[in-house]
Amino acid sequence: MNVPENLKFTEDHEWVKVDGDVAVVGITDFAQSELGDIVFVDIQTAGETLAKGEVFGTIEAVKTVADAFMPVSGEVLEVNEALDGAPDLVNSDPYEAGWMIKIKFSDASEFDSLLTAQQYKEII
Repeated sequence: MNVPENLKFTEDHEWVKVDGDVAVVGITDFAQSELGDIVFVDIQTAGETLAKGEVFGTIEAVKTVADAFMPVSGEVLEVNEALDGAPDLVNSDPYEAGWMIKIKFSDASEFDSLLTAQQYKEII
């Protein structure tokens, strides 16, 4: 299972990569493998400010639908539009091309509650 050391993780299987005051968010390799073939990613929260733990979108797979949760509070700046035509990018490249949103986080201290790669490996 691919769990990059340079990312932070949530117990709900989202990953976070910090770049300055912006965080890139997606779901983990473990999450996409559990969901199976992803056929649609629905994110309608661009421009909204959401609290940590709120749903920012849904991921539809062949057999199930799952919510995606905000790992930290912030404003959704951008949604990965490539997922509109190719939702399977989440399956094939969850940490790069399959990213879901970019957020301007509002409280950097919330990152302290996220899991390291090692901690995330222990829960999966």
